[in-house]
Amino acid sequence: MRRVDSTQGSHIEIGGKTFLNFSSNDYLGLASHPTLREMAIRAVEKFGAGAGASRLICGSLVAFHQLEDALATFKKTEAALTFSTGYAAALGTITALVGQDDIIILDKLVHACIVDAAKLSGAKLRIFDHNDLNDLEDKLRWARKNSQGQILVVTESIFSMDGDAAPLREIVALKEKYGAWLMVDEAHATGIIGENGRGLADALGVSNQIEIQMGTLGKALGASGGYICGSRTLIDFLVNRARSFIFSTAPIPAAAATAMAGVQIAQTAEGETRRKNLFARCAELNSKLKIEDAKLPSAIIPLILGDENRALEAATKLREQNIFVPAIRYPTVARGAARLRVTLTAAHTAADVAELVAALNKLAIEN
Repeated sequence: MRRVDSTQGSHIEIGGKTFLNFSSNDYLGLASHPTLREMAIRAVEKFGAGAGASRLICGSLVAFHQLEDALATFKKTEAALTFSTGYAAALGTITALVGQDDIIILDKLVHACIVDAAKLSGAKLRIFDHNDLNDLEDKLRWARKNSQGQILVVTESIFSMDGDAAPLREIVALKEKYGAWLMVDEAHATGIIGENGRGLADALGVSNQIEIQMGTLGKALGASGGYICGSRTLIDFLVNRARSFIFSTAPIPAAAATAMAGVQIAQTAEGETRRKNLFARCAELNSKLKIEDAKLPSAIIPLILGDENRALEAATKLREQNIFVPAIRYPTVARGAARLRVTLTAAHTAADVAELVAALNKLAIEN
């Protein structure tokens, strides 16, 4: 771990030096936004530093209810429930919904929290090749033939390490065909994709056919925490069955207040301007690196080097040029798929992108 002595932003301070930062998931540049800071301060002044108890005891402060109402409206669902982290949201939800008589089918590249939750659930676990619809259908056909229990398919909408998008329309059609539930993690899509940043599911017109919509509040929305959006029945069930919700002290109220501000800003003209700035930077980098098959609208650009030592060496050489892009390697990605995972934000400028490209060119790194 490297100690960071500054706020999150396009530049960060590490060890007394300032680095151009291309490693943050703060896609809209809201983590240091004045409004989010102000809302955090107001929440501390009104509610104090801590919630005091779990939400089923006496910690269910109004700030959490307001945030959940705002999330449900934002995502066009009946209800929402927030958790302390996205990890807690996945663990609590999946283990509540499926068990030993059920089958869970995961995309091979889903986040570790989903894999851990699937293992903990006790359900039979099957993996389909990444974004492979034929393999998914094979797994669904097998599951329907071999089980009378529930079938849950889980995928991300934008994948965190590769930045590519799931074929959600086709996945929805397959889960409908075989009578399965679908859970979609919109962590890297919420706030930046679709109208008002509602996510990829909404942009593709299938959000009302997805039973469980998951996401985080600590990426584009600039705060912290995780959420589940869906039907009122689903949310009421999770309140009573999701152990990571039931048995956790509620998050600090300032986290809910800042997330609320992030949700609101995402839906304003300012939010749209920030999205346009973000994707202008993405287009510039893709163009200069000659990435022809760039998966816009992702703000994640992986530069896959393969060998772990080569990735570590490249990250070190970039730091020597005051650019911070950590090497991503096993177990975060597969063996032989080590990479520099470049992420862009609305706070970056065209000059920042040009500086990164010049540094990569010195290292002869291209995608």
